[in-house]
Amino acid sequence: MSQRDRRTIASYPTYPEAERAIDDLSDQGFPVERTAIIGHDLQLVEQVVGHVGFGRAALSGAASGALPGALIGWLFGLLDWLNPVLSSLLLALYGLIFGAVIGALLGLLLHSMQRGRRDFASVRTMQPSRYEVMADAEVADQAAELLNELGSAAAGTTATEK
Repeated sequence: MSQRDRRTIASYPTYPEAERAIDDLSDQGFPVERTAIIGHDLQLVEQVVGHVGFGRAALSGAASGALPGALIGWLFGLLDWLNPVLSSLLLALYGLIFGAVIGALLGLLLHSMQRGRRDFASVRTMQPSRYEVMADAEVADQAAELLNELGSAAAGTTATEK
């Protein structure tokens, strides 16, 4: 991405508000390809979704191993020249079962190796604390004026108010 000379025309606490400002500019015929939404002050947010015990570790491992096992079994079944459809389905089933068993065992092994450390499941996301709507310097004044006229900047801070 090339570095452009841009100015902040508004700042918003949430992404939908910044998105709405760009949408308002677009509705007024403003060349929105000359704008950008930039998130600032990134934070890592890790939301804990539950406890992971031996049962959940085995189930997760089984689910992870079942699909690759089924695919490998199916591929080997296709190599049978006499009856490839029946062979591929049967070997896919065997592969699914074998993959699930191996996956469950590996899941249990890996969980037990952690010895109680990190025995929870979580989802990580990166979240900015604010979003700035920026425009190329040549059209920034026009964009800020349009936002002020439309009232889109009421929730955010415009560059002219800073």
